[in-house]
Amino acid sequence: MIKALLQRISKDTDSKVDWKLLMLFIPVAYMSYLFHELGHWSVGEVPGNSMTYSLNNVSPQSGHYMNPSQGLWISVGGPAFTVLLALIFLLVIRIYKVAWAYPFVFFQFFCRFFSVVFGVFSEQDEANISAITGAGRYTIAIIVVVLLFLLIWKGSYILKLNVKSNFYFFTISVLSDLMVIATSKYI
Repeated sequence: MIKALLQRISKDTDSKVDWKLLMLFIPVAYMSYLFHELGHWSVGEVPGNSMTYSLNNVSPQSGHYMNPSQGLWISVGGPAFTVLLALIFLLVIRIYKVAWAYPFVFFQFFCRFFSVVFGVFSEQDEANISAITGAGRYTIAIIVVVLLFLLIWKGSYILKLNVKSNFYFFTISVLSDLMVIATSKYI
């Protein structure tokens, strides 16, 4: 499947996508997961919780937080770091007009969209935040996904990327995300 996609892209002159840019999504996917979890870990460690950290999970070593109210802020840490990463790389795109920064913006949207739509929603950070704050069940998820979508829209506009380019990015993001999910059990 990847070989067919790469052959199609090499013949496509109007999408502004090459195989190097697509292959960048694989390390970006791993870095994005680690950065998202770093958000949870950082917010958990600051008030004194001893946290475990892995590719796709952060939790208190003791099995509970020092203060139950910290659960909200620790849940917020992951999505907040995800949005922060997208904003940083959108700024890089805006200043330098470099396409290599776009996967960092695009994958943040994709990752939250994918986990909210295809993951077990009740286990997602946004669902937890909504439950703790009393917001509507999907309110926080919609806010995060729409905000990240607006960032990729802006990045696409700056770089003059068309819908076909973003379709390629979406396809490679699916493969990259599945790769991270599959390997997270072994790391």
